[in-house]
Amino acid sequence: MRDYIIATSSTCDLPRTWLDEHQIPFIAYTYTLNGELQEDDCREEHRQAIYEGMRRGDDLKTSMINQFLYEEFFRGLLQGGKNVLFLDMAEKMSSSYQNSLRAAETVRAEFPEQTLYVMDTRCISGGLGLLVAESVKRMEAGASLEEVIAWGEENKLKIAHRFSVDDLNYLKRGGRVSNASALVGSLLNIKPVLYVPDAGTLDVVKKARGRKAAMTAMRDAILHDLSEVDVTGQEMLFLHADCYDDICWLRDEVKKAHPEVGEIHISSLGVVIGAHVGPGLLTCFYRCNGRRPS
Repeated sequence: MRDYIIATSSTCDLPRTWLDEHQIPFIAYTYTLNGELQEDDCREEHRQAIYEGMRRGDDLKTSMINQFLYEEFFRGLLQGGKNVLFLDMAEKMSSSYQNSLRAAETVRAEFPEQTLYVMDTRCISGGLGLLVAESVKRMEAGASLEEVIAWGEENKLKIAHRFSVDDLNYLKRGGRVSNASALVGSLLNIKPVLYVPDAGTLDVVKKARGRKAAMTAMRDAILHDLSEVDVTGQEMLFLHADCYDDICWLRDEVKKAHPEVGEIHISSLGVVIGAHVGPGLLTCFYRCNGRRPS
């Protein structure tokens, strides 16, 4: 019987079906949709509906998780008597991370005989999801909590995160590009290609002219990463925000170049990240030899 629990947040962007199947508890971020408070439940059908609504002009805003809610979540997990490994978004991407650390410190004092390990994953979205999935795979194979933590700390920076954004206005709202850059970029049909470096930030690595050029740049960067590792049987996670045909093109290009890769899972991008990047986003996550822009 397992003596520990792996838990995460809804921003792991894994499908709810997977989380339920593997009995992985998660703390849900909240968002407001046209002024109405909602909870991110990780359900695929809700994600798709959100992006369809955003294309119609729906207003979507997100909120951080406060310390009190983290305390309640951690306390509920530890009350079962098991140790806990908690994996959330990178510290640089969400102020919620600091709230989780303060909450963990408070709750540890109530359960001094148990372990509550909060990892700074340096991952976001499906990168976090991949880290969670790989950790769960090891737990289910019988690895100890200490072994899973050690593997995660050693490998978290070997998960590549690559993104392409279709609408600069969403990055402008989040302060990642200026008003002038968004205006000029939109006029010139600029599609930024982004990645997550070791620090866990979200950086622009290339500004492509047009959607096809951005997708091609993503493909080339992915294939370069995969050329440096043994990809035989490696599972990958590709997410999209209401652009299924485009993400399938990327999947097929990778499969054509590396037929030996394992399953490439495709699902919708989670709501919290989606609110900041908008419909049309493509993003790919996979094991690599080390994060680099290209």
